[in-house]
Formats: sequence, C-alpha cells, structure tokens
Amino acid sequence: MHQAETRAPRRSRLAVDLALLAVVGLVLVAALGAGASTLYRQYYGASSFVTRYLDLLSEGRAADALRLPGVAIDSATLEGAGITGSPSEAMLRSAALSSLSDVEVLSETVDGDETAVTVSYKAGGHVGKSTFRVEQDGWIGVAPNWRFATSPLAVIDLTLRGADQFLVNGFEVDRRQISVAGADAAPLDPLPMLVFTPGLYSITVDTAISASSGIAVLADAPLATTPVDLQTVPTEEFVSVVQQNVEDFLTQCTTQEVLQPTACPFGLEVRNRIASLPEWSIAVQPTVTVAPDGGQWQIPTTDAVAHVEVKIRSLFDGSVQDVSEDVPFQVNGTITILADGTASIRVGSPDDGTSEDDAPQD
Repeated sequence: MHQAETRAPRRSRLAVDLALLAVVGLVLVAALGAGASTLYRQYYGASSFVTRYLDLLSEGRAADALRLPGVAIDSATLEGAGITGSPSEAMLRSAALSSLSDVEVLSETVDGDETAVTVSYKAGGHVGKSTFRVEQDGWIGVAPNWRFATSPLAVIDLTLRGADQFLVNGFEVDRRQISVAGADAAPLDPLPMLVFTPGLYSITVDTAISASSGIAVLADAPLATTPVDLQTVPTEEFVSVVQQNVEDFLTQCTTQEVLQPTACPFGLEVRNRIASLPEWSIAVQPTVTVAPDGGQWQIPTTDAVAHVEVKIRSLFDGSVQDVSEDVPFQVNGTITILADGTASIRVGSPDDGTSEDDAPQD
C-alpha cells in the first residue's frame, strides 16, 4: 500500500509537466506562425512589392522603378484608361523626381485575384495617400512573384500659355521636344506627360520673355489625368524690348515726309494744299504694356501724341499758313514668339488695323 501511494503523485506531476510542455509548444508554433507571416508580408507579400517600388522612387532610381513588372504602359492600356494624346515619357527620369519619404503601409486588402495596398508618404514635403493594385505573377521558388495590376503611372496634361520652355522640378523641358507635333507644335497644344505616382511635380517658367511663380501637382492616383493650365506673365526685360521696338517703329514713321505716313498709326488731314514737306516727330511716346493673348502676347491699345510742322497753302486765296500741331493717336499690336525663341512685333492702329513688322527681338 505504501508503494502504490508514492506512484500516484509522480504520475500526476508528469501529466502536469506534459501539459505545460504542450502549451509551450503551442505558443512556440503560434509565435513561429506570426513571425513567418510577418516575414512573408515584409519580404514576399504584395506590400513588400509596393514598398520596393516606392523605395526606388525615394532613391531617385526612376529607370529601375520603370522596369518593375506592370509599371511601363502601352498605348492600348492608355486608351483603355481614357488617356489620349500620346503622352511624353520625358518626366520618367530621375531629374524630374521630387523627394519621397516617410512611406508607411496602411492596409493590404485582397480583392479577388488582386490585392489593394494603401500607403501614406510625404512627397516633396506634402503628406499624401495612394492605393496601388497588384496581382501575383507566378512564383520564384516557393515565394510569389508580383506585378502591378494597374500601372502606377499617371498623366499631367499641361496647357502652357506664353512660353515654350518650362521647368518640372528644376528639369528643363521644351514644348517642341515633347509634343507629338515637334517643331510644328502650336502655342496652345496640350502637353500630356507621363509621371510616377506618388510624386509632387512643380511646374515653373523662367525665360527672358516670360515667367511664372509656378504650380505644384501631387500625382497620387494611378492612371489619373490632371489638367494644368499655366499662364505666364511678361518679364520686365521683355516689356522693355517691346517698348523700344514700338518707339523705333514710330520714330521710323516720322521720317516719311507726307501727311499720312504709310502703315503708320497717325496722320493729318487737310482741305488745302501743302506748301512744304511735312516734318513729323513724336511728342509723347506711348507707355507700352504686354498682355496675354491665348498662347501669344498683345500690346493693348495705348495713347501717344505725334507733332507735325508743315506749311499749308489756301486754295481760296493762295495764302500760306504755318501749321504746328499735336496729333493724338492710339497704338496697339501683336507679338508672336517665333520658333527660334525671338519675338516678332507688329504695331498698328486700333482704328484702321495698319501694321508693320518689326525686326524680331530676343
């Protein structure tokens, strides 16, 4: 009896020990499962694929980002997304990228064969959030391979007024380099440009003719089109050149020794005959301003005063009278930016539409 009583407690303790070992085993299995799940998401899951893409953008590796499966886009996909106009790929380069930081995966949601990955970030200092759709693209060994189901590229559709050259995040671009029409591109032809999302794209103009404070576009939705209409303003240098051209044109008009200088915005009408050749001068030059005119520029109507000295012979009695008279007039004009970057300035009168081509100015 004494020996039987000593065996029972030992068996009880053994059962407790085995139960504890089972619990520990279950905890270890659960921990390993959680760790494996975390490692999977971090290195092999859909979120890791999206994060890799964003890391490449943050490192300025545009070419490598473009090579990821599903990023590059063809014309059929563009048309399917309603994107027309053969967008330029000039912005898909490191020089056109802005800074990208603080990337954080917010969620990963399975939707049929696709997975939606939502991330937050700072693009050029602006906080943003984007959702990318990816899908499995076969396997690499036991690990899944991924590709973008919807390309992360987007389009900025720029209408640029009063300039042909502009900057995107400091990268210089010429309208004729990215337009489908090339050198024949019209001033108001839209300029669709493919860009990476996410990204902040600052568009500015700083030329001898025109400038703008710029506009910033946050591209945060894949395959979305953002229209941008940017109106520039004339530079002081440009207005000064136009002012000088107008003054030179009017001064040239005064060399014509007639009462109605040809193709000039001023003249004098008399009922009698002239007894001497008229001598013209400009008493008050116009104060010229330059205003937008679609994709070009115009000189709004402004006042000026010419002066004429002439002898007039009366048809009634033959007497001669000295005439010294100020002749008020108005002047306006159009300015066309030529393909070589110079400006052709036409000056005329708002009343009769007379105009004269001036030599182009830089």
